Amino acid sequence: MDDEKYGKRDKRGDWAPYNPVVYAPLFQFPTRIVAILKWLPHYFFPWNLTFAASAVAYWAWVIPATESMQTIRIGWVGGLYFVNAVCVFLFYGAFELHLYVLKRQKNRFKYNGKFPSDQKNKAFWFENQNRDNILRTFLSGVSIWTAIEVAMLWAYANGYAPWLGFTQHPWTLAIVALVVPIIHEFHFFCVHRLIHTPLLYKWVHSVHHNSVNPSPWSSLSMHPIEHLLYFGTAFYHLILPSNPVIMLYQLHYAGFGAIPGHVGFDKVEVGKETLVDSHAYAHYLHHKYFEVNYGDALIPLDKWFGTWHDGSQEGDARMQDRYRKRKAKLAAQKARSSVGEAAE
Repeated sequence: MDDEKYGKRDKRGDWAPYNPVVYAPLFQFPTRIVAILKWLPHYFFPWNLTFAASAVAYWAWVIPATESMQTIRIGWVGGLYFVNAVCVFLFYGAFELHLYVLKRQKNRFKYNGKFPSDQKNKAFWFENQNRDNILRTFLSGVSIWTAIEVAMLWAYANGYAPWLGFTQHPWTLAIVALVVPIIHEFHFFCVHRLIHTPLLYKWVHSVHHNSVNPSPWSSLSMHPIEHLLYFGTAFYHLILPSNPVIMLYQLHYAGFGAIPGHVGFDKVEVGKETLVDSHAYAHYLHHKYFEVNYGDALIPLDKWFGTWHDGSQEGDARMQDRYRKRKAKLAAQKARSSVGEAAE
């Protein structure tokens, strides 16, 4: 397929879409009903419906009986870790195999023209991004994901979390299920801003940002503290009128849903005629520039807090203006400090 119909490539070989990133119309005012109706299919397909279906499948075939979950035992906990690990390996691995190993679409629609395997970097274990990312995913990521999953299932089984039935409360649970992505976005933005504070960035979040050129395995390549904060999105269901299936959907949205934002390609070619949007550009810009797009493009939190970059020249100008103002502010503070020291 011809990616030049959708974007342009610069002299370094990096590709960018022609159209800037736009926020979902859900939180745009005045409300545009027609725009929301046109956008709704994209809200569900393909990603959100996939993650919701995976949660239903888990509940049907993986999660043990409620009586078993009342006691934490190595058998069902280990089995859950095994299933999570296998599913991550298959889901993440499918993207890695298609896009980065077999390179079936070469670098068409790839934001960064280079592949991580082309470069060695001492920031990574074994100086290899993929090995580092894979090890962090399974040693820490899947382990903490499973631990939180087990804790939440135990809480449901023992009556410590509100468990509503789908038969008795269909509309309440439908609403909670619909806002799972909104909960995730709000939580992710807040946690993301927190770990970009200097101390936490240096010791925690820098691990994830080592992957300046992200690939599928970068999705869960994080410090354990970041994994704990990230998957903590499930804890909202300790107070929400919810259900274990929806809690699983929340976790799967975080765990499996990390892939689209880190896949490194704007569109994934499926066959000769079909393109699947990754919706990854906003988060790719965060990996590229570090201090923009702390959220995604569902809730305009970055726009409200002045950190939005839509990939356009205007977005670049806003970012550079913010950097200049911050630099001037720091220089003024340093000057005042120097004057104070001289006066003493």
